[in-house]
Amino acid sequence: MLARRPFGSPGAVLRAAREEWFALSPDDWRQAFAHHPKIGDLDSLRKKFAATPGLSAREQAGVREASPEVLAELLDANREYEARFGYIFIVCATGRSAAEMLEMLHRRLQNGPAEEIQIAAEEHARICELRLLAPV
Repeated sequence: MLARRPFGSPGAVLRAAREEWFALSPDDWRQAFAHHPKIGDLDSLRKKFAATPGLSAREQAGVREASPEVLAELLDANREYEARFGYIFIVCATGRSAAEMLEMLHRRLQNGPAEEIQIAAEEHARICELRLLAPV
């Protein structure tokens, strides 16, 4: 990204970010996924993003309002997903409730590994786009 500067517009930054991201290998994507907190793991979220609490809080706002039962289901389904695919469940959580994400997680558990890594990569790209556009 640094070599591609300067960018003439926010759109140019987003296009460059997508191009760079999708030029990476699935192993690179998995490495990036490892730096995200698990959906619903609020303690991990607070620790990992202590320097940017507003950003991470906005991203998982739907989880903060979830019932203890839904949070427990999210954590269990996250464990199942990680065991199946070898990386954590990646979803752009902005604007989604915990129940919606739980439903997505259950649906995505039905995918094959090749399909799922592509979906996870697209979700990660959406997260990055929101972060690139977020006020600091």
